Amino acid sequence: MQHTLNAQNITLELGGTTLLHDISFDLTGGNIYGFVGENGSGKTMLFRTLSGLIRPTQGKVLLDGNDIYHKKQFHKIGVIIENSLLWPELTGMENLTMLASLNHLISKEEIVQAIQRVGLDPNNRLPMKKYSLGMKQRLMVAQAIMEHPDFLFLDEPTNAIDREGADMICQIIQQEAQRGAVVVLASHIDQDITSMCKTLYHMSAGHLRTE
Repeated sequence: MQHTLNAQNITLELGGTTLLHDISFDLTGGNIYGFVGENGSGKTMLFRTLSGLIRPTQGKVLLDGNDIYHKKQFHKIGVIIENSLLWPELTGMENLTMLASLNHLISKEEIVQAIQRVGLDPNNRLPMKKYSLGMKQRLMVAQAIMEHPDFLFLDEPTNAIDREGADMICQIIQQEAQRGAVVVLASHIDQDITSMCKTLYHMSAGHLRTE
């Protein structure tokens, strides 16, 4: 089946302020979609809403036709959102093993493969708190893709990664789309993601427009 994501009239209000204004779009699997906007434009709040981390004030998010909350389809989602936290005292392998224990969807071998895929060593005994920023970001990509999710929401996925590493992550993103996932990227610089995206959306003050 071809996976679908439908945002239907998404409005988000927090503390009396409207952060997202009546946003609607339809996305299909096998494609990469980009959301571009300055910091504070609403990208991260939109991603939090699309991935089920926050409920919209109005509207619905449908994954394969099912309300994301009604069907509790969070196991289908891989996500990187700013300020995502792992356990700083644990190694990369220990972190991902802990996360994988929540859903019991993948084996130890698949965790190892995800870590190697992003250019890290699964046998590295260094605790994550001693990782460089680039290593931490690679690990975040690994945790997002390790369970082979149907929907990927990646906010600034190449942040703090060197050029060679960024090229690797971009290749992984394209591979994820090729296997049928709905891949959604966010960046404040459109040049970072334009070449990969089927459709580019621009965000400003919680409003969305298509290029």
